[in-house]
Amino acid sequence: MSRAGLVAATVLSLLAFGALPAGPRNTLLSSATWAQNIGMRTVSGTVLNASSEPVPGATVFLKDEKSKTIRSFDSTAEGHFHFAQVDMSIDFDLWAEKDGKKSAIKTVSSWDARKDFISDLKLK
Repeated sequence: MSRAGLVAATVLSLLAFGALPAGPRNTLLSSATWAQNIGMRTVSGTVLNASSEPVPGATVFLKDEKSKTIRSFDSTAEGHFHFAQVDMSIDFDLWAEKDGKKSAIKTVSSWDARKDFISDLKLK
């Protein structure tokens, strides 16, 4: 057997026994199973004012770009926010608002492999 044939046979065997995740184009696993292999992440950070001081009570929004649903979190007394169980296979928009001021929108990309996405949001 050629080297390429041996590698192909090994990969197929590992996929069949679940030792390797299959991609969405692989017929062994469905797209839904592929999404489950990607997993969940946390999105957190601090809301800051123009002087880079923490802003308590700001509303932080996390918008799912697939379903268009929005989750929100009010920043703590230290300006911190935290979202758990954020699907890594979907893109999200992240921003904060308080008293008519809004931060720039940041993208939490499905291409970003970090399990903990940490970003500060500065109100303008």
